[in-house]
Amino acid sequence: MQIPSWISPALTGAAAGAAALAVIGFSFGGWVTAGTASASVREARTQVVAKFCVNKFAADPDAVAQFAKLKKTKSWERDQLIVEGGWASFPGIDGGILGVADACAKQLAKMDALPPMAQPVPTGADNS
Repeated sequence: MQIPSWISPALTGAAAGAAALAVIGFSFGGWVTAGTASASVREARTQVVAKFCVNKFAADPDAVAQFAKLKKTKSWERDQLIVEGGWASFPGIDGGILGVADACAKQLAKMDALPPMAQPVPTGADNS
């Protein structure tokens, strides 16, 4: 059986096109591997939960004193202060989320003052 003469250039062109598509996609197209995507999701989850931690910290009745204590604490000990205060733990999440206490402490340390707490949303049946 003879192979038509146009097959070799067609296969070479297809291979070159596939290689070019992969290079362009991963370099400029925003494509990522599963490992990179998983790492991005973990980091995003940590940052989101850390914001809840900051709000929980600010809502604490002793927040002003704790904030002053956090500012005086060495940077490598701040996450332990957050864990001991219970601000990095949330109901339904056993064992916490890796890195939340550290991210929470870093966000709080960057602040000059505690964030103002929003008024709670009423949950009554009358929404008028």
